[in-house]
Amino acid sequence: MIASFFQWLNDTQGLNFSVFYDAFDRSRFLTGLWTTTYICVVSIIASMALGLIGVWLAGGNSRLGRLVVRVYVQFFRNTPPLVQLSFFYFAVASLLPTVSDGFGGQSPLVSGTGWAIIAFSLFAGAFNVEIFRAGIEAVPSTTVEAAESLGYTRLQLYLHVVLPLAFRICLPALNNNLINLVKTTTLAYAIGVPELLYAASQIWSEVFNVREMMNVLLVTYVGLVAVLVWIMGRWERSMRIPGYST
Repeated sequence: MIASFFQWLNDTQGLNFSVFYDAFDRSRFLTGLWTTTYICVVSIIASMALGLIGVWLAGGNSRLGRLVVRVYVQFFRNTPPLVQLSFFYFAVASLLPTVSDGFGGQSPLVSGTGWAIIAFSLFAGAFNVEIFRAGIEAVPSTTVEAAESLGYTRLQLYLHVVLPLAFRICLPALNNNLINLVKTTTLAYAIGVPELLYAASQIWSEVFNVREMMNVLLVTYVGLVAVLVWIMGRWERSMRIPGYST
């Protein structure tokens, strides 16, 4: 019924939303949606892990560890994500060995999707380090001193006292960074990753429905961001402590 409506819309009004009535176009678009969702989910998880590891090293006693984190943060915060992605895909990838594809040919060790995840995770992780650092520094020093007086080790202090409070403080900033990460995934188009923008461009280059596909693309990204905002909102509400104001 939906396909018939959009077919009628194309025949009578000239509005060609082919992804809703053409099986081939719909399959390409859904593949792009899946690829974008996969990149987003893996990059979000990896960037948060990098942020936690980075803030742990930045607060440690190792001068080398602090230096590595400082260089990492400054490099990825102060260079464009597209340049970072191109550097990994064209420069770093050329240094890696290739593997047999089983058909007598050679394929790269890391796929374009893999490089996109690596680049986007490192990019967002650099910002997450600073976001988590700000949250940790906002935890009252008296709370930290009380935990230390009870014999908490540094790891126990972070896991049971500092991080739970720091997360509540930095969730709004973390939410903004992760939303920006979802939007940044469109840059994977530049290295031929079949994500949403790539799939949409293939469709409109063949069907000549740029206007319609751009609207579909816009609504789809609004939906992806809305889902992320809803999840982060639920997480923020679940961590709220009565009487504790951030």
